[in-house]
Amino acid sequence: MYTAEQTKVLQDQSKDILSKLNNSVTFNDLALLKQVLRFHEYRYYVLNDPLLSDYEYDLLYQCLVKLEAANPDMISPDSPTQRVGSSLNQFFETTPHLVPMLSLDNSYNAEDLQDFDRKARELSGTDLLEYCIEPKFDGASISLYYENDLLVRAVTRGDGVAGEDITNNIKQIKSIPLYAPFSTRGIQQIEIRGEVIMSKNAFEQYNQKLVSKGLSPLANPRNAASGSLRMKDPREVAERNLDAFLYHISYVTHLHNQHDKSLETHGGSLSLLWDMGFRSPQKEKRIIKGIEGVIDYCLSFEATRDNLPYEIDGMVIKVNELALQEKMGMTSHHPRWAIAFKFKARQATTELLDIEFQVGRTGAITPVAKLKPVFLGGVTVSSISVHNEEYILQKDLRIGDQVLIERAGDVIPQIVKSLPELRRGHERFIQFPKKCPVCYSELFKEEGEAVWRCINIECTAQVVEKIIHFVSKDAMDIKSLGEANVRKFYELGLLKDIPGIYKLDYFSIAQLDGFGKKSLDNLQTAIETSKQQPLYRLIYALGIRFIGETTAKTLANAVNHLMDFATKSEEELLLLEDVGTKVAKSIQHFFSNQQNLQMLKELENIGLQLVNIKKEVSADGTLQGQSFLFTGTLEQLKRSEAEAKVEAAGGIILNGVSSKLNYLVVGTDAGSKLEKAKKINSIKIITEQEFIELIKGQ
Repeated sequence: MYTAEQTKVLQDQSKDILSKLNNSVTFNDLALLKQVLRFHEYRYYVLNDPLLSDYEYDLLYQCLVKLEAANPDMISPDSPTQRVGSSLNQFFETTPHLVPMLSLDNSYNAEDLQDFDRKARELSGTDLLEYCIEPKFDGASISLYYENDLLVRAVTRGDGVAGEDITNNIKQIKSIPLYAPFSTRGIQQIEIRGEVIMSKNAFEQYNQKLVSKGLSPLANPRNAASGSLRMKDPREVAERNLDAFLYHISYVTHLHNQHDKSLETHGGSLSLLWDMGFRSPQKEKRIIKGIEGVIDYCLSFEATRDNLPYEIDGMVIKVNELALQEKMGMTSHHPRWAIAFKFKARQATTELLDIEFQVGRTGAITPVAKLKPVFLGGVTVSSISVHNEEYILQKDLRIGDQVLIERAGDVIPQIVKSLPELRRGHERFIQFPKKCPVCYSELFKEEGEAVWRCINIECTAQVVEKIIHFVSKDAMDIKSLGEANVRKFYELGLLKDIPGIYKLDYFSIAQLDGFGKKSLDNLQTAIETSKQQPLYRLIYALGIRFIGETTAKTLANAVNHLMDFATKSEEELLLLEDVGTKVAKSIQHFFSNQQNLQMLKELENIGLQLVNIKKEVSADGTLQGQSFLFTGTLEQLKRSEAEAKVEAAGGIILNGVSSKLNYLVVGTDAGSKLEKAKKINSIKIITEQEFIELIKGQ
């Protein structure tokens, strides 16, 4: 952005201003001072190559503050002092993007990239494509809008169509210029896409600061960056020392029909952003012809990812020529001219210190490996579920072992294997308990299952877990009674079972720390509101084994009153959609237990809905009797909202792929259900947008 000559001049001017700070810096120096400070922000935050000490920079900054205080009419929006603002309102305004922010299709191996290249060549009509490759940054997506060289607006990704206006918070990120000389390239308006990140070093320093204050450290740099963008006070955002990479120009208008040739390619647009003072992946990018070279670069970059000062989770490959991008177009959720190459799961070795046995709400005993903490893929891992006794034997795990762990999909940690060659003789075999670690009842394992269970339904651990599940979001959705409060109330004797939720002693709760009048009112309101939840939510909330949300809806529609299940035979239950032998036996087991029946009667007396209030469905709806299943992440609708639309139009929801399925609606990152559906010709596979259009036609 700055030539060698400009750099020398600005550095000399900086020293000149510093030399006369005490007595002779005047109003006439104000414009120069702003220019000098912008230059040093660029050197420090973009190039990581400062030319002044922090102390000297602070002296220049404070000088500008004083000059602007004396001359408030001269404060401009692009002044370095305008980065730190006052607190925001209690909510962020929703703002539409000029161009929708779409997701990227994913690939995981060379074969996926070769298939992408084949399709890209067919769509573009080109035998050999030129690609631009850049890192896939692991942060929070943003969209920046500049007009007449000034930053006007900054918006989160949101739902891809609109996001939250976070302009004041983005101004705290000093690698994002408030002023960029786009007009020198004939550009009047421009929308830029990028990623806000927190470097590994900044993340570590910020966590150390939190710990020193007795606060909990943040989980990982990505979450730290994402959470920062929605903070109400920009001054708190500034403390996190965030950074940003800008990597895509989505919209541009020119002055007087001028045209910048750098915007004819994606690589050229990255160079333009770099020249304008942004931290674009100019140094990391590669322009390569042919997919084989792309594959080689992705694999070589993956091998060096740990050497980077920031986290990345893959590479992004884009057709370089923008005219070809336009020709290739896009689907409803991703461009056809770009793909993300996701890196393999992150792996590390650590020591298995111990095994803890935990009791779940169905009585399942789950062994949890306690590890020597290790930083892996952006988070510190210290606990990993090792599932069951058979898993421990298969992996040959012993306490004291060195183990190889990974974060599958960079999300869920798991033990890959033990490393027996590193054993030193002090390792101990893991003894699976014969009795419940909480209530000491004998454990039981059903034939054909790998899980040991505590079958004492009064087991303290099970009772607490059942209450936690009952109040959860997808069950009765009692927002103010989360896991922490359930455990606290249980330990204090204020809550002992599910009906007890509706008999809480609010006077005693009011004496506890953190429960003022407002929080107490919210809790009471949430509990009372939950009494009106439909029957299927109550069925799901009961935590009956094998009963998920979809099966709960099937069961709710099969009866007039929940207690009807107490008299249904296994044969009658098997006639219901998606109810197999295991589910039928589980339902019968639950409704044959007198304690469960007594609990249901108590809940009905309290006022909960045990009657199925059936919705009226239009008899002439064309979805009548049509079955649907959703897979992957929906971009425009919540899963529950989409399923409700199907049911309102007379359709039904299935919970698995079979020949009974009519429609599979595919979202982002669809998994095995999609592959299975492709093998059944009768299933129609549609996108989310196609589903929305189908619903609109009803």
